[in-house]
Amino acid sequence: MKLLKIIVAIGIIFSICTTGNAQKLKKFGMDIKKKHYPVIGDVRIPYTDVIDYFGYVKPGEAADETKNGKKYYYVYVWIPIVAPEIGIRMVSPVTSITPGKNAFISPSWEAGKADKTNFFDTWISFERAEGILSKADVAAKGKTCGWHSYGQNDDSSEMPKNPAGRKYNSLLRITSEVSNPLKALVVGLYRIGFTTYKVGEVQGSFMAQIGAPIKLPGVVVAKDIDSLLKIWEEKEKEKK
Repeated sequence: MKLLKIIVAIGIIFSICTTGNAQKLKKFGMDIKKKHYPVIGDVRIPYTDVIDYFGYVKPGEAADETKNGKKYYYVYVWIPIVAPEIGIRMVSPVTSITPGKNAFISPSWEAGKADKTNFFDTWISFERAEGILSKADVAAKGKTCGWHSYGQNDDSSEMPKNPAGRKYNSLLRITSEVSNPLKALVVGLYRIGFTTYKVGEVQGSFMAQIGAPIKLPGVVVAKDIDSLLKIWEEKEKEKK
């Protein structure tokens, strides 16, 4: 009987530990209609639409760009309608979150699932391509256009801790300003840039989420311009 109690106790402790280590993200809330209360702080309404992208940067993988000694990688996003607000957040590593049926998934994700060791201190930016307003523009100028930045974020207290116990994951919200062309969230090609805060290696699995207070039908998220065009091509074939 005593042995049975010990076994049950060990089982309960194991259950608590594994549940406590499960990776969870809070509801992705918007800045629009945000309210602040003295005791509980900011209260946000969850975004109506949240799009997931699961990716992986393998150790030693070449960067998409190097700036100021840092290795930058990009995820490209086509936004087909005007949005009042866009939220971006990124977490690394991805330990227990699994892609839903509508998630966009990098070709390297299968390798990422198996990598239980590597992760990085996420630093993100959000940019819009200059002069690209249509799918034809993406094909013609997507690889050579200039980019305009809406902002960046390093560490967010709203995000879960990484395996080192530090809140080094990132979250960024942008509210559209229709009267200012540089701050308006219009139809076009965007990209999420990510690197580390300090000069170092970006490696490990990650999940990026794009949130909006309205439905964004036709959003496409991809690792690069060629992958974006391929997704469109496949969708056109499905219609036939």
